[in-house]
Amino acid sequence: MQHLMSPLDLSVEELDRLLTLANDIESHPQKYAHACEGKKLATCFYEPSTRTRLSFEAAMLNLGGSVLGFSTADSSSAAKGESVSDTIRVISCYADICAMRHPKEGAPLVASQKSTIPVINAGDGGHQHPTQTLTDLLTIRSLKGRLDNLTIGLCGDLKFGRTVHSLIHALIRYPNIRFMLISPEELRVPSYIREDVLRKNQVPFQEVERLEEAMGQLDILYMTRVQRERFFNEDDYVRMKDFYILNKKKMALAKEDMIVMHPLPRVNEISVDVDDDPRAAYFKQAQYGVYVRMALILTLMEVSVC
Repeated sequence: MQHLMSPLDLSVEELDRLLTLANDIESHPQKYAHACEGKKLATCFYEPSTRTRLSFEAAMLNLGGSVLGFSTADSSSAAKGESVSDTIRVISCYADICAMRHPKEGAPLVASQKSTIPVINAGDGGHQHPTQTLTDLLTIRSLKGRLDNLTIGLCGDLKFGRTVHSLIHALIRYPNIRFMLISPEELRVPSYIREDVLRKNQVPFQEVERLEEAMGQLDILYMTRVQRERFFNEDDYVRMKDFYILNKKKMALAKEDMIVMHPLPRVNEISVDVDDDPRAAYFKQAQYGVYVRMALILTLMEVSVC
């Protein structure tokens, strides 16, 4: 039985098969409409979520299955003190597969060790968010046609952003990947990623402070939120916040085939006037999240569709 705790749990070959399956689901939804009939997905969300929880539910419903679960810890027996280990043992009696989000790093891993059904990590604290990474990879491969030979700009909060860290880990397995790391000094990528991941694997990267410095070189721009509370003082935030707002003026500096991604939710870091630009892919990205989760459910449950 296979679980998914990290995007690195899948080899490049397994990942390729998963993304190919997701593309087939996109092209032929009817073919998969009854693949999980009679099967149940449990969504165990110990903290609130909009996109991740609803996209898992949509994925299972699209496959003809059903969904049960809870959306906050307060609405589960965790409020009475029940452990994750005990909860998953009980859930295993009711469902065929489980997606778990938890504020504590490693909680889904603990669950997977006690579970008799596949467990998917739907986000554990600031640690991993593997299905967001799978969504990102499917978006890039679908819209750019490849996962190699790319210059990727990561912009915003590179210090605390788990989506950014997971994406770096996943993409360095492909040839000729180069990163432009665009952030304020306070929110630079952590030193362990700079040294142990990028330099150790001889992946070329450049760190810059302003978005304009990187725009013309990028094949992909991955935006994240820069939150006021991450800065040491208000003056620095006020001075720099506009550096990281993507608008039409900055988009004019980019290649005609660059794509803009964002894990969402956005606040003000992408101006709404960018939404109509054909290079804006962040809402398509949310749709790809459903296809890749459908493919993941089928793969982990070992359901084959002829």
